[in-house]
Amino acid sequence: MTEYVYGNTPCFLNGSKLNKAEDAKGVQAAVYGVPWEGGVTWGDYTGCELAPKAMRIASGRYSGYLPEIDHLDVFEHLNIGDFGDVDINPNDSEDTMNRIISFTKDKLWSQSVFPIALGGDHSITYPIVKALSETRDQTIGLIHLDAHYDNMPEHEEDKYARNTPFARLYEFEGVRNESLIHAGIRGPRNKPESGRYARDAGAVTITLKEMRETRDLYKMAADIYEKASDGVDAVYLSICSDVLDYAFNPGGPPDANGLTSFELLTLIHEFGKRGLAGMDFVEVYPNQENQLFSAHLASNIVLYTLAGHVLGAH
Repeated sequence: MTEYVYGNTPCFLNGSKLNKAEDAKGVQAAVYGVPWEGGVTWGDYTGCELAPKAMRIASGRYSGYLPEIDHLDVFEHLNIGDFGDVDINPNDSEDTMNRIISFTKDKLWSQSVFPIALGGDHSITYPIVKALSETRDQTIGLIHLDAHYDNMPEHEEDKYARNTPFARLYEFEGVRNESLIHAGIRGPRNKPESGRYARDAGAVTITLKEMRETRDLYKMAADIYEKASDGVDAVYLSICSDVLDYAFNPGGPPDANGLTSFELLTLIHEFGKRGLAGMDFVEVYPNQENQLFSAHLASNIVLYTLAGHVLGAH
């Protein structure tokens, strides 16, 4: 029987419905939505707060079976549950950040589960990682897959806009900046100062051009993970949809010259095998496309990462 998180919206990948933290005892992976869109919305390109619902509805047609990965059925090895959405405050970004921290501390980081956040804009990564570090008293490394740095100090006095989360993480003592890897960076929607901010903080930049010139996805994945895991207790994965070329991401920001879906799925599967504390997938805009291809992509992204998680555990 299909369980619904609300209305006509099923639990992600037909998982079990979770309400209280104690409900997570029977699952190994837990999904939650963060339907938040804050500052820095360009023109009419908006609507990523609608993505968690679209991703859940799209996920209803998928199993956990991946014939291309040794015929692995992810759900033979782990159970998945869905905690529903963080109760955001549309009128107050700082309050929303605090709500994300409280939600993830209580329901996710205090449990023995693999947490998966469905955004929402990229600002949600800062409170998630902050909560991870504080709850588990760990130093965190990050693999940040994105076309853009998202490391501006503020946007019109908003410290928690979508182009600021990695500036906040640079400042946070629970993150080792030298293990914060900006990978896939490309294109003129970055500002000239962004690269300088990353260098000054000690973060690592791997451009899309460098990734392509390596010509070996498996070596690239190993190199990125080695850098992110150096000197830290745990590695967190944050994926902005626009790390993909817009040909593979019609419901994401319009950025050319990105990864293919094959390249992205291969990389994150390899990261999963090496060990991740959790992940998020952000910046999908369902109202920008008719077929919801980018919302469907979320199921593949989660399953490939979880397949790596399963294989790494064995």
